[in-house]
Amino acid sequence: MSDLRKVQRTPTGTFFVCLPRAWADQHGLQRGSVVALNATIDGKLLVDPEYNIEQAPRVIALKPGPYLVREIIGKYLLGFDIIRVEAKERISLEVRDSVKKAVSRLVGLEIVEEDYGRIVLQCLLEPSGFLPEKILRRSYAIVAGMHRDVVNSFLDGDLQLAKSIVARDDESNRLYFLLVRILRTIVQNPSLSEKLGVSPIDCLDYRLAASLVEAIGDECVRIALKTTELESVKLTNDLKKLFANLHMACFEAHENALKAFLEGDIALADVVRNAREKIEKTFSGIEKVARGQSFEVVAQILAVASFLRQIYEHGVDISDLVAPKRV
Repeated sequence: MSDLRKVQRTPTGTFFVCLPRAWADQHGLQRGSVVALNATIDGKLLVDPEYNIEQAPRVIALKPGPYLVREIIGKYLLGFDIIRVEAKERISLEVRDSVKKAVSRLVGLEIVEEDYGRIVLQCLLEPSGFLPEKILRRSYAIVAGMHRDVVNSFLDGDLQLAKSIVARDDESNRLYFLLVRILRTIVQNPSLSEKLGVSPIDCLDYRLAASLVEAIGDECVRIALKTTELESVKLTNDLKKLFANLHMACFEAHENALKAFLEGDIALADVVRNAREKIEKTFSGIEKVARGQSFEVVAQILAVASFLRQIYEHGVDISDLVAPKRV
């Protein structure tokens, strides 16, 4: 509940509000203490009693266990600066490999100390140096490239290209984890929010958009895996043409969706939603032509078409974030 205070004014025209005593005592404020006042982009005024005090690093200790990799990733996402893996006895080679596997998936996390019973990980990133928009753009660029290449690999039966797409998904995941960490740090640090010009509501929208971009990458991986399963199957020219059309419509949709999200373009977001009829018509065409293939091949072809249609749905979901962003 808000603590309401009446604004007062001195004879010389200065406005002032008394600070709550309990809050002042909690932060050790005394007569003559200095606090920082920061105006937010939405008109609020923040009072910071520790503006000149360097924030202590957040530290967490973990024990080796079957879910150690998940725990390390979870603490990284929560913004912990130092993660200690500590064991009562010697840390096994398997645990060390698991820790190194986790580190390889997280941007900025490094092993800074290691001995027989302890491994210390430290995140060396400075959050203020990473704008959420730039991370999202970079992540999308990777995923968009995966989408272009995976359809080409499917149409041409290029298995090596399909395998490279699966490998690229790791970099997309790394950037997604980084963005989640940055966004959570911004939410917990109002001064960082002001410095980067990103409000808590913006953080929510960025998180949703990033998860959808990452999901598009996952659909591309599924298409790549289906390509390797089909291996020697050759598509007819009619199917190739229909798949190329479906790919272009889906690609254009998520490309427009992200642009609309970043620029707050509601009209462009409507273009994405209005593409549904074209997508469904092309999908129906693929279903019709695919019936001429063997039963096993039909299932695989329709699965790929479904993955592409799901990519379009993710684009629509991104475009749905545009209206709230504008408000």
